Amino acid sequence: MSNPIVYGPSYSTYVRTARLALEEKGVAYDLKEVDMMKGDCQKPDYLARQPFAKVPAFQQNGFGLYETAAIARYIDEAFPGPKLQPADAKKRARMAQIVSIVDSYGYGCFIGKVVWQRVVVPMQGGKPDETVIKDALPQAEKTVAALEALADDQGPYLCGSEISLADLHLGPVIAYFSGTPEGEKLMAGAPKLSRWWKAFSARPSVARTEPKFG
Repeated sequence: MSNPIVYGPSYSTYVRTARLALEEKGVAYDLKEVDMMKGDCQKPDYLARQPFAKVPAFQQNGFGLYETAAIARYIDEAFPGPKLQPADAKKRARMAQIVSIVDSYGYGCFIGKVVWQRVVVPMQGGKPDETVIKDALPQAEKTVAALEALADDQGPYLCGSEISLADLHLGPVIAYFSGTPEGEKLMAGAPKLSRWWKAFSARPSVARTEPKFG
């Protein structure tokens, strides 16, 4: 049986989520770099895997899949290793809720606006658009507050004592967002999220999936 393949750039938060799931399960895999910045997602061979030109795409022995939440869930259910979805129905629902919040409300303001302006634009030789950042902050503040309210009171992970897909979904986003002045400030005011981030970021899987640029 050949290794599963993750298609996408290592710097993508969603690609990192899929890789984290594989790392946590102890599954050997191959990463095929697809550089979004260079337009690789628009090439016919990639569009055949992901018609919406997003990352990641996933393949295992002829079985193709896209959409990160679906990929992560498949990895958990198809491979042996530690379970990444809580057995308890309430905790599993909370996990799904957090994943949805990240996708629906968090990613756009955290990554698409704040991180993009603070990190990506300067890398490309430009200056951050402070208006874009300012406009993103109310949504960012609301999202951090919602995640803080939902995070497990005891922890150390978002849904309790065991790591779950919720952690793997949020972690790569916070890794970037917390490195901006805005993210650092919001995280400082969220004690449960700060405790979670300290525990999560220390996991070996996080070190092994560190993004690479250039």
